Amino acid sequence: MTEPRSSEPQLLLRGERLALEAPRREMLPEYHRWENDPGMILGYGNQFPQAWEVREKGWDGQRGNRNYQQFEILDGPEPVGMTILIVNTFVSTAEFVIVISPEHRGKGYAAEATRLTPDYGFHLGGLRMIHLKVLEPNTAGIKAYTKAGFKEVGRLRRSGFWLGQDCAEILMDALPEDFTGPSAVKALIEGTASCPSRRPGPDA
Repeated sequence: MTEPRSSEPQLLLRGERLALEAPRREMLPEYHRWENDPGMILGYGNQFPQAWEVREKGWDGQRGNRNYQQFEILDGPEPVGMTILIVNTFVSTAEFVIVISPEHRGKGYAAEATRLTPDYGFHLGGLRMIHLKVLEPNTAGIKAYTKAGFKEVGRLRRSGFWLGQDCAEILMDALPEDFTGPSAVKALIEGTASCPSRRPGPDA
């Protein structure tokens, strides 16, 4: 169970089902647990878990880095994952990374979070392109990214491992014009959606 937070969350953007908020130091043990889950280690290609001491030491550096933008994913009041935009300010592009907690996989969170985060990056962050890499056997991830508007643009052969076997990494990218559906940012700016300062309750 996630421990209660000691201060008010900073809600950034609300979508149809999910919301994005700023990550919090109190949640770091949960983030570390998500990242060290075997499914996440497999998808990331990390091979081995990261020590808590390493994760804890890197927290301040990440939060102080303007080019490393993190977003916690919420379903109502419940944290279900995290997304990251690693920004290249020289060319206004970013790499996209997503983590879904082990308990919340297979519920459709990845597709909406993969759309909501670039929505923020394109319409508030002024990004020109967002890209990602995904291991070829990760068909669930590829399906979620495609549904969100990303397109395959190439592959790196034998650049990763999946269950101990060589595999390719698929390169995908998205441009602002690839996101033709509803925009949570535009709805917020135009006054047709709300982004309260308090965490939305389960009945929100």
